[in-house]
Amino acid sequence: MSRFTLMPLVVRLPACVLAGQRGCRRVSYIVAGMPGGGDEAFCAEAGDLLAGLPGVQAVTLGGSRAAGTARAESDWDFAVYYRGGGFDPASLRSLGWPGEIFPIGGWGGGVFNGGAWLTAGHRCVDVHYRDLSDVEHHLAEARAGRFGIERLLFHLAGIPTYILVAELALNQVLHGELPRPAYPAPLRTTAAARWRGEARATLGYARTAHAARGHLTDTGGAIAVAACQGAHAVLAGRGQWVTNEKTLIDQAGLRGIDQILTGLTAQPAHLLSAIEQATALLRLAG
Repeated sequence: MSRFTLMPLVVRLPACVLAGQRGCRRVSYIVAGMPGGGDEAFCAEAGDLLAGLPGVQAVTLGGSRAAGTARAESDWDFAVYYRGGGFDPASLRSLGWPGEIFPIGGWGGGVFNGGAWLTAGHRCVDVHYRDLSDVEHHLAEARAGRFGIERLLFHLAGIPTYILVAELALNQVLHGELPRPAYPAPLRTTAAARWRGEARATLGYARTAHAARGHLTDTGGAIAVAACQGAHAVLAGRGQWVTNEKTLIDQAGLRGIDQILTGLTAQPAHLLSAIEQATALLRLAG
């Protein structure tokens, strides 16, 4: 999850974060126990430290670092897996990494139930909390073709609850044992149908409620949301896991939506035409 000011349990922020800047990656800290070597050494050491926290049963590396697509300045996304009340986020203080530590549930509850934004040396580290009981529940639901969609900051279409299962499938296990699920066939069917239906509904509502009234912002926003919903449908139909929206539209081959949004005006005829073009694009996708 991207960094944002919520209700912190512990606040030890570098000045650049207090200023609202992401430039913290360029600020150097001396942190005890952090290796002076490269990324591989850092990953191993960080994994060991997280695995040593009370109640932690497994640790994974996710995001672009796990996918092999990271840039030099990319964050390090770790997840700690625990069960029930066995893990206390306050134990992260013992690592000596400055930053924000949120309580379990501090990110609004739901599947993204909290985490920490920390700085280890010159690296920005995100630690996500994953309760194994919750993960196992959503794995069973996904295998049965069932899932929910939750609102989450920075995500236009929200996140499917099977994101926890996608993390199991894609993340690198550094410590402990976790299942490595394939994409369930029932989920491919139900997720593709639901996301496709939500995209159609979003555009259908925007057609009469906004485009016909010349509501430029509302129409453009609805098209963007529908594009993300349609992209989810495409990738679900392929059986391709998704963990965020950063490259969602590109992976689904729907970047043509940009041309539809470029140059939009508040003229109802123009907005209605954009809705029809978006509808056609999504209909042909996947």
